[in-house]
Formats: sequence, C-alpha cells, structure tokens
Amino acid sequence: MIKILLSGANGRMGKAIRHLVAQSDKAEILCGVDLNTECSEFPVYADFNSVQEHPDVIIDFSNPANFDNLMNYAETAGLPVVMATTGLNKEQKERLMQAAHSIPVFFSANMSLGVNLICALAQKATAFLGEGYDIEIVERHHNQKLDAPSGTALAIADAINEELDGGANYVYDRHSVRKKREQNEIGIHAIRGGTIVGDHTVIFAGENEVIELRHSAASREIFANGAVKAAIFMAKQPAGFYDMTNLINSK
Repeated sequence: MIKILLSGANGRMGKAIRHLVAQSDKAEILCGVDLNTECSEFPVYADFNSVQEHPDVIIDFSNPANFDNLMNYAETAGLPVVMATTGLNKEQKERLMQAAHSIPVFFSANMSLGVNLICALAQKATAFLGEGYDIEIVERHHNQKLDAPSGTALAIADAINEELDGGANYVYDRHSVRKKREQNEIGIHAIRGGTIVGDHTVIFAGENEVIELRHSAASREIFANGAVKAAIFMAKQPAGFYDMTNLINSK
C-alpha cells in the first residue's frame, strides 16, 4: 500500500484525490499539508516542518507560493514528488530539474491522459500542415483559477513550438497593438467563468479551412486519477525526471 502525503489536501483537487484514493486498494493518504487543517480522515498540517508521519510519495496540488517549502521537505526527506500544481515560473521548473538528480520528480502541466494526447496531436498537425496555418489556443476554466494562461495551454504551445524549432512568438493580448498577425505567432487566450473544469481548443486556421483539436474535462476526477497513478508509479522509481510519457509507457 503506497502511503501518500497530499499537499493541498483541502483544495478542490485535494478533495477529488481524497475521494478517489478512498476507493483504492493500492494507495492511502497518510497525511496532508494545507492552510486549512480541518480533516477527520487523516492528519493535516499547516506546514511541512510539522509533519510527523513517513510517507512514500508526495502529491502536490496546491499553489506555486508553496513550492520552495515543499521541495525543501522532499529533498531533505528523499521523497518522490508528483508536482501537479500549475503556474510554476521558469526558476521553479529549473529547480524541479535540479532536484531530479537526487529524488524522483514527476511533472506534467496536466494530469489528464486526453490532454497529453492533444499535445501530441497538435505537434503532429503542426508538422503536417507546415507554415501555411495560423495557430491559436483558447483555454476556458472556472472563475476561481488564479493563473492565466493555464499550464496546459502553455504545454500545448510548447509542443507546437518544439515542432517549429523554437521559432514561435507567444502572443497573449492583441488589444494594445494595432497590427496584422505575424506568421510565427501562437495566440493564447484565457477565458474564466462559472464552474468550467477545463477546456482547451487548438485552432489551425488556413486558406479556406479551419482545423480544431479540442479537449473538454467534465470532472476533476480525470486529473485526480492521473495524479494517483503517477504517485503509485513514482513510489518505485529511482531519482530522475519523469512525465506523463513515462507513466503511459510503463503500462
């Protein structure tokens, strides 16, 4: 039985993971960390320094502001980390790469298998369609989401840009500059409203035709499921950097 420390235990995704793990015979939540420490199922601490249990792996669905404290704890304790928090900056992503020299680190901008498939399909479409199509990404999320654009939208853009040899220019806002769209742009647009779990559309607009790839999440359970599978996978891995491709290939 894999013992999980759940960072962000009382958040939206934390509660989804708690519900899922309660039905699992492969994992259990040993303890959690959250500013809100109310929980009847397992101990929840306000900070990592107060944790008394000895988990096998950490799942983090919290906030980028919590990143340094989490990583300090993980590296000191030698624990695998499943980093599912979005909105990490460049320096934080670089620290993940550095930490992977001493502990197992799993990072994915989105824990959904379907979203990762969209990334792969967008990359293939870019290779096939060439430079004759304008590429735009539209993402929609609930009105409580803090970061914009989403980490998933940026991951899709990065996959496309990799196929373009890094020559794309990400454009997040067009109202401030009055000029025609340049060919090397990838437009990225964020919509926030209601209780939308997550919706991403990649648009390839060419001469007389438009091709769209879309993924829509109806429940947070798809992300929770991916995170729990990643935790079970990571608890048995040596130090290194892992992503959804490694998890998929392990099946």
